[in-house]
Amino acid sequence: MSTVQISASDVNKLRQQTGAGMMDCKKALTEANGDFEAAIDYLRKKGAKVAASRQDRESNEGVVIAKTTADGKRGIVVEVNCETDFVAKNADFIAFANSIADLAIEQNPTSVDELTALELNGSKLSDLILDQTGKIGEKIGVSKFEAVSGEKVIAYIHGNYRLGVLVALSADAAGAEEAGKDVAMQIAAMNPVAIDKGDVDARTIERELEIAKEQIRAEGKPEEMVEKIAQGKLNKFYKESTLLNQEFVKDSSKSIAQFLDSVSKGLTVTAFKRVQLGA
Repeated sequence: MSTVQISASDVNKLRQQTGAGMMDCKKALTEANGDFEAAIDYLRKKGAKVAASRQDRESNEGVVIAKTTADGKRGIVVEVNCETDFVAKNADFIAFANSIADLAIEQNPTSVDELTALELNGSKLSDLILDQTGKIGEKIGVSKFEAVSGEKVIAYIHGNYRLGVLVALSADAAGAEEAGKDVAMQIAAMNPVAIDKGDVDARTIERELEIAKEQIRAEGKPEEMVEKIAQGKLNKFYKESTLLNQEFVKDSSKSIAQFLDSVSKGLTVTAFKRVQLGA
């Protein structure tokens, strides 16, 4: 049995360091005979046990954070999940998610695994996620990570951290920042499948053509007309589902390609990413 006296100030100090509850901190210090490092390990092990016991829980709530570097040449979007909307709206949880996004901006990882292996404030991010699981009592995790580079990258967060968009433009021209935000909002609202016709996956085109042909045959159209009508439907799909060919939401008389060209001659989109919470 430990004879070390655990003071209230020691408990508070450990609480400040770890974010764990007062009673948990007191128990950890008691178990560790007042050794702070051992107490932190105790709390982390407790957090790991909580994480392990919650692996079967769904964590479809959370936040999506999108940010760019100071020079606007690179952007990241990350989805950090929890189990409940209550935790997702908690200021500490949002701050934790923002610290992960800042780490990604600073260190430039290429995947979720690379991101969670990085160090944040002297600890591995994967360990800090376990600590958060222990502290909050919900399964916490990073489920998605995307990055985009370009001449001008704009980040946009929609709907109280429910959706994040990155869009890269071909030039950092006058008006590009505002135009990029308009295009990012378009991507959020219209969910395009690709930038332009030539960027659409071959399997997607094949699927759209097959669906169109079946619809046309079901309408009783002659077989010799099926191919031509199907191509017309495919062109409609391109207009509705590829970003540059979509009608600009703010001005339906222009496509996105025409809108960008009117901002600065030749301005276009070179890349985009759209991450929706739980999707």
